[in-house]
Amino acid sequence: MVDSALSRPGQRDRYESKIAQIDWLFVGLLCALTGIGILMLYSVGGMSWQPWAYKQLIFFSVCLVMMCALALVDLRVWLMGAYWFYAGSLLLLVAVEAIGDVRMGAQRWLSIGGFGFQPSEFMKLAVVLALARFYHECSAKDANLSWKLLIPAAMIGVPATMVMHQPDLGTAVLISLTGASVMILAGLNWKIIATAITGAVITVPLAFQFVLHDYQKQRIVTLLNPEADPSGAGYHILQSKIAMGSGGLLGKGLGLGSQSQLNFLPEKHTDFIMAAVCEELGFAGGFVIFLLYALIILMALRMASLSHSHFGRLAAAGATATFALYVLINGAMVMGLFPVVGVPMPLVSYGGSAMLMVMTGFGLVLGVKVHRYQELPRQASIFQRFE
Repeated sequence: MVDSALSRPGQRDRYESKIAQIDWLFVGLLCALTGIGILMLYSVGGMSWQPWAYKQLIFFSVCLVMMCALALVDLRVWLMGAYWFYAGSLLLLVAVEAIGDVRMGAQRWLSIGGFGFQPSEFMKLAVVLALARFYHECSAKDANLSWKLLIPAAMIGVPATMVMHQPDLGTAVLISLTGASVMILAGLNWKIIATAITGAVITVPLAFQFVLHDYQKQRIVTLLNPEADPSGAGYHILQSKIAMGSGGLLGKGLGLGSQSQLNFLPEKHTDFIMAAVCEELGFAGGFVIFLLYALIILMALRMASLSHSHFGRLAAAGATATFALYVLINGAMVMGLFPVVGVPMPLVSYGGSAMLMVMTGFGLVLGVKVHRYQELPRQASIFQRFE
């Protein structure tokens, strides 16, 4: 009955109808996942709300309200603002190069009025929106012509290269994979995909030799044999494995983990929080978290598939792909299957910039579901304007 009412244009614009169409089960899953994360931040903070748990609760509360508000925003606003958001995020990356703060040997942060943030986090969503608009305005033929692929390739390559220069290998990889996901979802020809994969495999040795910094090379080498330097380069991976393995089935108990509570586990509140989860809550706790991730990703993809517009489908699916890549890369990293990079576990790790972008992306996903019947006009593509 609600769907049939929303199929009538007059009903779709009423806020009470829009609010009713928000997937509140999905919102509940996000709250449950973040709640577990806040509980773990309370634990690794010495069973105290300070210094991380209380701030994370405030971050999430603000972002939750923002996400629900964004779900009510017309898709035409997202479409019109896509290129502007991309351009603004690119300018922020340029600002990082000029006046960015240096922390732990990397120039990744901007500080405005005492508030620090990472512009590279904004670029993850900006690439998704820009590519979604690009392919929304393209025909299937234009999307697969070889020379015309230079535009989306540049949309991905320019910010990824700038982020790599900061240096931030993890975020650069995430931006590249997210952009590639949107291109594949847009219907990229399998021959082009195979050629790109072959080219990437060929260039990996060259990139390793001439592009990566020495410490990044060391992280990759250490991945293969962390025991070779247990007190140095291999320390992070080994301590993570020890923490995860010592938890057993049900864990040692909240606040009772030796690796996390005695500070053997590095970055226990951010990049390696899943190791702390498995140590204190065991395999069962880790399984519950990954089950929540799986449900969130599947529900988000289903909402993306409901959209009547090409832009809505690509934008929502791209935002979901970004979230899934966060989970995949961080999960592989803490298990010693991926080099140590600065990619947090979304909604569980401490951090405001990543949470802001994840919740903004889910605001877009919910908005696509709320406005799923909306048809967006396809303007003349950039190719047609020059023909």
